[in-house]
Amino acid sequence: MQFNLTVTDELSGKELRDIMRDELKMSRTMIKKIKLYGVLEVNGEHRRVIDTVKTGDKIFASYGEEQEKLNSDPMIPVLYEDEYIAVVVKPAGIVTHPCHNHLDDSVLTRLSDNTLHPVMRLDRETSGLMIVAKSGYIHNAMINIKIRKKYIASVYGIYEDNNGTIDLPIRRRPESVMIREVTSADDPNGKECITHFRTVYEDKKNNISLVEFILGTGRCHQIRVHSTHMGHPLIGDGLYGPNSTDNPNDGFPDSAQLDELIGRQGLHAYSLTFEHPVTHETMHFMSDLPEDIRRLFPERSGEFFHELLSEVDGLV
Repeated sequence: MQFNLTVTDELSGKELRDIMRDELKMSRTMIKKIKLYGVLEVNGEHRRVIDTVKTGDKIFASYGEEQEKLNSDPMIPVLYEDEYIAVVVKPAGIVTHPCHNHLDDSVLTRLSDNTLHPVMRLDRETSGLMIVAKSGYIHNAMINIKIRKKYIASVYGIYEDNNGTIDLPIRRRPESVMIREVTSADDPNGKECITHFRTVYEDKKNNISLVEFILGTGRCHQIRVHSTHMGHPLIGDGLYGPNSTDNPNDGFPDSAQLDELIGRQGLHAYSLTFEHPVTHETMHFMSDLPEDIRRLFPERSGEFFHELLSEVDGLV
C-alpha cells in the first residue's frame, strides 16, 4: 500500500505523523507499522514520523506488498480497479459477503481469496454498483467520505407526483425478524427515514414505471418499504410486493405474471459518485439497466434505457 502527498502551505511546518493522521486518515497503528516496518520518505530521503515538512515537499509512505488484482468472474464485471479499491457490478441472486446460509458463495469470495471489505452492501436480490476496499485501512478511510448512490426500481403503478421526498419513519414490524413498515412520527421504535424519488419512465398501458430513488438515510429495506407504503410496491418483491404473504395487494391484476417474468425484486444501484480515498479524485460510475428489468418493458431497447439513464444521471 502506497501513499503520495505534496505538502501545501497549510501543512507546512507540521510533523509527518500529524499529516499521516489528519490528511491520510491513518490510525496510530498504521503509522506505527509504517514507522517500524514500512517506508517513509520526503523528496526521496528517509524521514522519521516526528520530522517536519515544508511547502512543496513530496511525501511518500508505503507499507506491505501491493494488493493483488481481483479474480476475473464473468458474473461480476469490474468497472474500475487499483491497489486500493474496486468498483464492481453485483448481479442479483448473490449475497455481498459470506453469511450463515451462503458461506462459500458471495461477491467477495468470488473476487478474491484474500479479505475484502465492502464499502456498501446490497441485498441478495438487488443488483448494481458496489465499492470494494482492498484493505481495512481503506475501508476505514471511506467511512467519512460522502458517497452519492442512485437506484432505479421497477414499480407497480404510476406515482401521482413525478418527483418528491418521502419523509416517514420506519420500524421493524412487531413479531417479525425481516419485515419493516412505516410508522407514526411519535412511535419510539420508529427511525427517521428519508427517500427522494423521481419517475423516469411510465408504461401506462401496463400500469408500471421506472423510478429513481436517492437515499437521504440508510435504513434496511428503505426503498422497498417507502415505495410500498406510497402504493407502488416493487415488481417481483417477495416481501413487500402484491403477491407476498406479508403485504398482499389485489390492486394489480397482472402482478403474478410480471413477478414471474423478472424473478426478483426490481431494484438496481445504477449510479455512484464519490471521492477516491487516496487520490481524492472525484469518481463517477453508471451501470445500465439489467436485462431482467428490461424484460418488463419489451417495447423499449437496451439502447433506449442506456440513453435514458445517462440523461437522468446527469440531472441534478
